[in-house]
Amino acid sequence: MLNPIDTASVIREGGAVGIHRSDLHEGVAWWLGSCLVVTHQVRRLLVAHSGSPLIAAYADRLCRGAVNARHYACEVTTMGARTEEEFLSALQEAPVAGAWLSDSDGHVRIRLHGPGGEALQEAGLATIRDMISGDLVPIPVNDRARGTISPWQPKEGRT
Repeated sequence: MLNPIDTASVIREGGAVGIHRSDLHEGVAWWLGSCLVVTHQVRRLLVAHSGSPLIAAYADRLCRGAVNARHYACEVTTMGARTEEEFLSALQEAPVAGAWLSDSDGHVRIRLHGPGGEALQEAGLATIRDMISGDLVPIPVNDRARGTISPWQPKEGRT
């Protein structure tokens, strides 16, 4: 595995938490997106982030991992920079899987939500942790199996 991480200490608390570069790197976001799609058989994923250039790079990598997960052809909708409250509200309107990414003082947090919008619990995280530590990160089977990334379209009356 290129750029290994300590999965036991990083993948916890509903997703991944750590210091940029020393604990986490952008590739971890790719792994998380891909593994979330495969472990939960996700066909649709909503992604939003807190807005810094650093966390936007992590969000981009997570989206690219999700669309490249085996044969699932996941449809990723990116909200871009939003508040966590806006993300959670949108996630509840159309219960799909989701990922919220934020950073503060070099600490990166990636929170994962299952297909019904619920926060990922330890059982789901353990499977993802095992996949990453065993270097079993899913890759696409062919180009037709790739998903898509599209911008979020707010409903009327909402920005």
